[in-house]
Amino acid sequence: MASLGRFLFLGLILIGAFGASAQVIDLAPAKPNPRVHYDRLKRVDDLMNRFVQEKKIPGAVLLVLKDGQVLRHQAYGMDDADAPKPMVKEALFRIASQTKAITSVGIMLLIEEGKLLLTDPVSKYIPEFAKPAVLDKFNPADSSYTTVPAKREITIKDLLTHTSGLGYAQIGSPTMNAIYAKNQITAGIGELKANLPETMARLGKAPLEYQPGTRWNYSLSSDVLGYVIEVVSGMGLEDFFQQRLFTPLGMKDTYFNVPASKHTRLSALNTQDSLGNWHKIPDSSEFPASFPNQTTNYFSGGAGLTSTALDYGIFLQMLLNKGMYGGKTILSPRIVEMMTVNQAGKLMGERQFGLGFGIVPESAPDEVQSPGTFSWGGAFATNYWVDPQKKIVFQLMTQQYPASPYFEELRAKLSVAIYQSLK
Repeated sequence: MASLGRFLFLGLILIGAFGASAQVIDLAPAKPNPRVHYDRLKRVDDLMNRFVQEKKIPGAVLLVLKDGQVLRHQAYGMDDADAPKPMVKEALFRIASQTKAITSVGIMLLIEEGKLLLTDPVSKYIPEFAKPAVLDKFNPADSSYTTVPAKREITIKDLLTHTSGLGYAQIGSPTMNAIYAKNQITAGIGELKANLPETMARLGKAPLEYQPGTRWNYSLSSDVLGYVIEVVSGMGLEDFFQQRLFTPLGMKDTYFNVPASKHTRLSALNTQDSLGNWHKIPDSSEFPASFPNQTTNYFSGGAGLTSTALDYGIFLQMLLNKGMYGGKTILSPRIVEMMTVNQAGKLMGERQFGLGFGIVPESAPDEVQSPGTFSWGGAFATNYWVDPQKKIVFQLMTQQYPASPYFEELRAKLSVAIYQSLK
């Protein structure tokens, strides 16, 4: 899964703090919005259709919400390139790292209830994370290593900001890939047999890649947060998400384990050959492509969920509404504000990161999104961004492995097409 690494950062250059009043999505087509040039908005469809026709993507679903209403919810191209099976709006997508935002919200729910603090050491909930050690020297011949004591323990905030010192199994540095493989630690995607408590215990005993709080590094931090939720709540992550988020929000199509009645809605995972043609990939030894339709008890808080564009759009609209949706308060406005401002200091250089999201800084002249826009994406070519200033939710979902370089081009051009349609 080494090639997954460069795609887990899709959308990093987006996301932020809010100024929108509480709104509810109108699932019917939106009434004409006086702030939108609808003739210019057609360029969005033109872009999508052109990328399909030029075989730059096999197919996709696009969702755009403006002022709490559906501006675009459309399917384009093919789902299964070999069938061929047309893409439909109701298709289920492996959202991979878009799982992380949901896990981050789950942690903040527990913080609101007084069951956690951002400053709590992770060892308070997972004892194996006590007295961490940092990698000093590594021998690639046999994956042996030496360590030095960490200067402090990892906190919950470190996990939320990816400044914990942890690495990412299978898709991180060659050194950490080897160490994690030796300790039977995976990235969590398509994991069907492993035991989550045992894996987290091994991760806690493994060396850190760097001192906590000194660097930003994409990592297994969200998987640890998912297990912390299980420990603190006394519930499996699947049940916690369902009871605390999915049911209250009316998210009817988001799962770790897709029900058998919905298996046919799982979008095919496609790959592009050397001639530019798309094909459905089979299950492989690397990971089973059909994993959402197979039963697992390994609930990866970093990469395990499957969802639809509309379901995830509802989740994002809740965040845009400062934690409210459908007349219900999921999170307080202050907690949402904390999540969507820079919490990583200067550890990302010119980029910023909140408690689970990448954020567009004030000094981002090359970005069309407003400062404070927050975003992320998933390894199988999904991406979202939320602009609190313009009150826009954007969600683009396709299924590619590895993700085509054209996907990022499409995301960027769609963003411009959306903004140029605004009055």
